Amino acid sequence: MVVKKSEFRHASEPLACWFDKSTKGNAVSNTKKFYIDGAWVAPTESNFLDVIDPSTEEAFDQIAMGTAADVDKAVAAAKAAFDGFSTTSVSERVHLLRRILKGFNERREEVAQITTREMGAPISFAREAQTYTCSAHIEAMIKILEDYPFEEQHGTTQVTKEAIGVVALITPWNWPLNQIICKVIPAIAAGCTIVLKPSEIAPLDAIIFAEILHEAGLPNGVFNLVNGDGPNVGEALSRHPNVDMISFTGSTRAGILVAKAAADTVKRVTQELGGKSANIVLDDADIETAVSTGVRICMSNSGQSCDAPTHMLVPAAFYEQALDIAARTANTLIVGDPQDESVELGPLASEMQFNKVQALIQSGIDEGARLVAGGVGTPNGLTKGYYAKPTVFADAKPSMAILREEIFGPVLVISAYSTEQEALAIANSSHYGLAGYVQSSDIDRARLVARKLRAGSVFINYPDWDVMAPFGGYKQSGNGREGGPHALTEYLEVKATVGYYS
Repeated sequence: MVVKKSEFRHASEPLACWFDKSTKGNAVSNTKKFYIDGAWVAPTESNFLDVIDPSTEEAFDQIAMGTAADVDKAVAAAKAAFDGFSTTSVSERVHLLRRILKGFNERREEVAQITTREMGAPISFAREAQTYTCSAHIEAMIKILEDYPFEEQHGTTQVTKEAIGVVALITPWNWPLNQIICKVIPAIAAGCTIVLKPSEIAPLDAIIFAEILHEAGLPNGVFNLVNGDGPNVGEALSRHPNVDMISFTGSTRAGILVAKAAADTVKRVTQELGGKSANIVLDDADIETAVSTGVRICMSNSGQSCDAPTHMLVPAAFYEQALDIAARTANTLIVGDPQDESVELGPLASEMQFNKVQALIQSGIDEGARLVAGGVGTPNGLTKGYYAKPTVFADAKPSMAILREEIFGPVLVISAYSTEQEALAIANSSHYGLAGYVQSSDIDRARLVARKLRAGSVFINYPDWDVMAPFGGYKQSGNGREGGPHALTEYLEVKATVGYYS
């Protein structure tokens, strides 16, 4: 997710009023329990997993790891609650969302602190992006729900949109609570009941959110939380016959497994998967601004955003100039302790992710790409933590892994093109299609290029984030949409009652 600083909060809202730095939020209760049917309950098996602080490589908490038996309990609770909750009025659900928003805002700094601790987001970024988007999504869904057309008449047919049923939600670690809220809040707005499996790498913010939902008065069984891994909890949810829909955010590889597991029960599957997003800099763009801003957005969140502009395409005439700008920008980024408010890039979220990024950087070097900035290893002076160097490659060939695969780290590849048609062909050649970017001083030209990009989202001239924009991908980047009115629609079934004469 790309969020510009100008959109980190409402312009009318003073920064000091929406977080309290005195709240440290490093101690989370209920980590060794699951939230099922309105209560914190012990797991069926005593199996626990360390939660690692990626800046220190040390465990600071543990979570219980669930099994298929825990999933059965949670799904049963959600199924039992569905009939009652799905028939609540829009007004009741609006008031519920308002209470959730109030409870979240009261604990926003706690969430920011724990996000920094569990996945390494710099504290300033955690406050101003990771948690801001959560509040914004809840606010937006309240407005959407108030006016949403659940009933419409077409000819002699009454078209009614009804809650789909029990929904299973599987969320990632890179924008941990943002992705939870992007699923849970529209599901509640639709009248669905929920079983959530957050990432086991960054699970603690989900536990805090469950406490917020409980305090807001969510009826028992409407929301259930089971921690665990994909092979156990994720697969059990995907296969479960009493789950009507599954919404998954993660890698394309894992998304394929979820879809296959869900196929036997013909449940609805929505997925937001990987990306390899091209950033086309047209020849009339301000090259300094286009390249330097593109580097910063690509490497924001330590490059761990699925829609990051990781492949920059620049006109051949500006290629070497663009490489110089990119190297200079990457080398000025401040990498370090995420608790330091001046730090721009924290560590990668886990040892596994660090090793993957290092291997891909090394593959770029081994396959002959030109290293313009960064490289393998950790930045100077950082001997502990999963820190990666901000890295820029040039002269990459289409067969190279750094151009084919989603790296999910602070790594940018820059390529030259001769014509606009060639740039579009390169951008559209990826099997991903989550996002695209276009930079131009001519807005009409930029819009024409944007129309030709095969991607779910296209960003022109690094625009401010729009909470109402639908988010999702083409091709192997997934299906379905989150954000705005489309997010609510995903959790609804359509019923046609024919013969509905006025």
